[in-house]
Amino acid sequence: MDKNKAVLRAVLFTVLIDMLGIGILIPVIPQLLTNPLSPAYLLPVGWSIAQGYILLGFLTAIFPLMQFIATPILGELSDRFGRKPVLAISLFGTSISYVLFAIGIITHNLPLLFIARGFDGVTGGNIAVAHAALADITSPKDRTKTFGLIGAVFGIGFILGPFIGGKLADPNVYHLFGAATPFWFAAVLALINTVLVWWTLPETNLQKRTGITFHIARSVQNIKKALNIKQLRGMFLTSFLFISGFTFFTTFFAVFLVQKFGFSAGGVGNYFAYVGIWIALAQALVTRVVAKHFSEFSILRFALIATGICIFLQVLPRHVWALYIIVPFFAITNGLVMTNLNGLISRSAGKESQGEVLGINASVQALAQSIPPIIAGYLAASTVFSAPIIVSAIVICISGIVFSLFVKHPVLNQ
Repeated sequence: MDKNKAVLRAVLFTVLIDMLGIGILIPVIPQLLTNPLSPAYLLPVGWSIAQGYILLGFLTAIFPLMQFIATPILGELSDRFGRKPVLAISLFGTSISYVLFAIGIITHNLPLLFIARGFDGVTGGNIAVAHAALADITSPKDRTKTFGLIGAVFGIGFILGPFIGGKLADPNVYHLFGAATPFWFAAVLALINTVLVWWTLPETNLQKRTGITFHIARSVQNIKKALNIKQLRGMFLTSFLFISGFTFFTTFFAVFLVQKFGFSAGGVGNYFAYVGIWIALAQALVTRVVAKHFSEFSILRFALIATGICIFLQVLPRHVWALYIIVPFFAITNGLVMTNLNGLISRSAGKESQGEVLGINASVQALAQSIPPIIAGYLAASTVFSAPIIVSAIVICISGIVFSLFVKHPVLNQ
C-alpha cells in the first residue's frame, strides 16, 4: 500500500508539472503569431493575420504529429523496460524543447519554434506512460476514480499554468519578463520533474514483456489495431472524434478571446485559470460522485453531446461575463468525458497489455490532435476566427452520436 501511495504521489506530481508547462503556453503563443499589437509578435513585416492563423495551425499540429509517431513506441518501451526510465527520459526531452523554444522567441527564429515543438512531441508520451503506471497499481473497478485524480491535477495545472504564463510574459509585472520567460520557467519545471521521477517513483511494471519489436510505422499499425479490436473499436472512434473536436476548440479559443474581446496574454491566462478551477472541481468532486451512481457508459452517452453544446454556447455571448457563466457547465461535462472515456478504455484491456492499449489510444488521440489545427488555421484564415469553435461543437456532438450507435455493451475487466 505504501508503494502504491508513493507511485500515486509521484505520478500525480509528474502530471501536475507537465500540465503547468503546457498551460504556460496557452496565453503566449497566440500573441506570437496572431496579434500584431503585441510586443511579442514574431511574424515578419508584410505578413497578414490570416497567414498567422495558418502558421499557428501548423505550429500546434507538429507536436501531436510527432507524438503520433513516437508515443506508441514509448508505451511499448515502458512495457518492456519499465515506466520509470521511459517517463524520466521523456520529461528530460520536454525540458530541452522548452529551452529551444525560448531561444527561438528571443532570436525570432520561426523554424526553431517548429523544431522545439517537434522534439517535444517525440519525447512527449509521458502522460500515456503515467496512465499505464497508475493502471499497474489500480484495480480495474477503481481506475475511473483514479484517472479522475489525474483529471483534477490537469485542472490544477490549468489553474496555475496559464495564470503563471500570462504573468511571466508581462513586462508590466517585472521589467525583465517577456514572451520567452514562461518557457525558461517551464524548462526548469520539467527538469525538476525529471529528477523527482528518477529518485522518487517506484517501478510499477513488474511483469515486463519481452520479444517486442519497434519500428517507425508502429503508430500506423496502432490505428489499424484500433479498427480491428472489436470490443474497443467504437470507443477508439469516439475518442478520435471527441479529441478532434476538442482540438479545434483548444487551438483557436485563445485567438477567439484575443480577437473578439481584446484579451492580453495576462487576460487569456486569467480566463483559462478560471476554467481550470472549474475543471479541477468537476474532476475531483462531480466525477467521483457521479461514478458512484452511474456507469461510464451511461455518463458518456450524456456528457459527449452536452460538451459539444457547451462549446457552441461560448461563441454566442457579446460580453465576457456571459462566458464566465457558461464555463462551469462546460467544465463539468468535459471533465466527465475525459475521465470516463479513458477509464472505460483502460477497463476494457487486459492487465498485461495496459501499456499497449493505452499507447494505441494515445496514437488515436495524437492523430486526432494533428489534423484539426491545420484545418482550423486555414478555416479561420478563409472565413472568421470563430469558425473553428463552431466546427469543434459539431464534431464533438457527432462523437456522442457515434458512441450511442456503436458502443453497446463494452466487455469490462472487473
